[in-house]
Amino acid sequence: MAEPAAGSAGAPVAVRRAEEVMGTVFSFDVRGGEPAAVRAALARAVAGLHRADAVFSTYRADSDVSRLARGELDAAGCAPEVTEVLELAARAERVSEGWFGTRHRGRLDPTGIVKGWAAERAARALAAVDGVCGVAVNGGGDVQLLGAPEPGRAWRVGVADPVRPGGLAAVVSAAGTRELAVATSGTAERGAHIVDPRTGRPAVTDLVAVTVVAPRLTWADCWATAAFARGLRAGLRWLESLPDVEALLITADDEVRCTSGLAARLG
Repeated sequence: MAEPAAGSAGAPVAVRRAEEVMGTVFSFDVRGGEPAAVRAALARAVAGLHRADAVFSTYRADSDVSRLARGELDAAGCAPEVTEVLELAARAERVSEGWFGTRHRGRLDPTGIVKGWAAERAARALAAVDGVCGVAVNGGGDVQLLGAPEPGRAWRVGVADPVRPGGLAAVVSAAGTRELAVATSGTAERGAHIVDPRTGRPAVTDLVAVTVVAPRLTWADCWATAAFARGLRAGLRWLESLPDVEALLITADDEVRCTSGLAARLG
């Protein structure tokens, strides 16, 4: 959950909305701007999420991705977003040294990058509305933060404790930056759903959760998934090598490790 510290008199107007899409709930918190203009932009952002679901869902036989996987379309015949996302996914695969993949059981499946990409795209569109000073978009627990909720305040995100349901493992602050994303991959909510790209089977790992903090949710989501599949030691070592990336890793034995710069983001 993203929230500012306690508000003050004269704080920017907040416009909020929640929408079920992509099999989860997306919540929006937009601060500042003319409310009617913000609500119109929110309607467009929500429509964009539903469009992304229609284009990329592997559960819809008529989606562009499903038709592409069956050979009924080529990339040029798909919505332009497909080429954009596949190029981003190919970059994620290179940077992760193959630990992030776009195939599942031999079929094209870029959904591991779509939710973060779609949430980030929606947040940036909302931040472009005149007068908006802060945006928080939460897509199923992965959050893109832009700007600030009000002058002198920063967005804060609570990271759920995977070992102690209802508790927090950490609170991440966006103080001092204009853009910050927080993404978590793990087994606490959805069980063993993260695939090891080398085997095509659920990843065998000593981790229960990896939370990545980075400027962009597109990449934070990918890096959390890749690090989880790698396991604690290899995942932590790789995350330390990435610029502008911090992370919190938690094992099934409740061992907690973090990257060297994470402490500066907690509060």
